[in-house]
Parts: sequence; C-alpha cells; structure tokens
Amino acid sequence: MPPPALRNSVTWLERLFHDDLRTVCRGTGRHRAEVRDRCRPDQEVLYSGATPHPTPAGPECQAVLGGLPVLHPDPHRQPFLVLTAAQVHQVSDFLEAADFGALWGSARDELLPRYGGADAEPEARGACAAAHRELTAFYTRTAGHGEAVVKWLAERD
Repeated sequence: MPPPALRNSVTWLERLFHDDLRTVCRGTGRHRAEVRDRCRPDQEVLYSGATPHPTPAGPECQAVLGGLPVLHPDPHRQPFLVLTAAQVHQVSDFLEAADFGALWGSARDELLPRYGGADAEPEARGACAAAHRELTAFYTRTAGHGEAVVKWLAERD
C-alpha cells in the first residue's frame, strides 16, 4: 500500500478488504497481497519465540501479527494492523538477516506436536521454511517500494 493512499479509518480499511483477494490487489494497484500457507498460524511462535506475544513488539513480532491496531467498533471483529513504511523496512531487515535454522530450533518443540510429532519434522520444517521465504520476499519487495502494510487477520469462528 503506498503510504499516501493509506487511511486510518475502519470504514476505508473494511472497503479495502471487503471483496476477494483479486479485488484487493486491483484496489491497491499492486499484486503483493500474500496468503500464507498452512504454517501461517504458527509463524507467531517461529518469530516471537512462544505464544501469546511474550516479546516486545520488535521487527521479529511485527512480521506476522504486529502493527498499529485500528480497532473495529464491533469488539467481536479483529482489528486492522498497520505497519508504516519505516516499520516494513525494519521487518524486512530482520527477516533478511534471520537464520531460519535458529528460528526453527527455538520453536521446534512447540511446533512439532501440531504437525504430527518428530516423524513429520521434515514436512513441518519445510512448510515453515517456505512460509518464511514467502514472508521475507513479500517484506523485501514492499520495503523496496517504500510501502506500508495493512493486515486484517481472518475472523475467528
């Protein structure tokens, strides 16, 4: 999202996310909206070290769940999360410098039971590594364009 186009309005942000992913991409004039694979819910553990949110909201936490919340008037709806272009650059720098092996080593014991235990480690590690590469590529491209990021986590059932 180009920073000048960003609005700190729930109504505006809802309109941005109202339609399907293709519409969101057209509405922002970019094709950089990313959808995380099945590892997405676990990226919080990978980057913050544990759940729920135990570390300061530095770049490592902002990669997935961070950003300035724009609260929805309905308390049952998830807030929008906005990262400024400067924060996007910090996240990009963090992800580019991150050692995935070290991240996996710190999160492995918590993540493996969710994927079927030690026998499933190659597949689980591979899924999380692929998600890490996609996230790194997304933030690198976005930082390179000097853009902000707006996130809206899927509504929980």
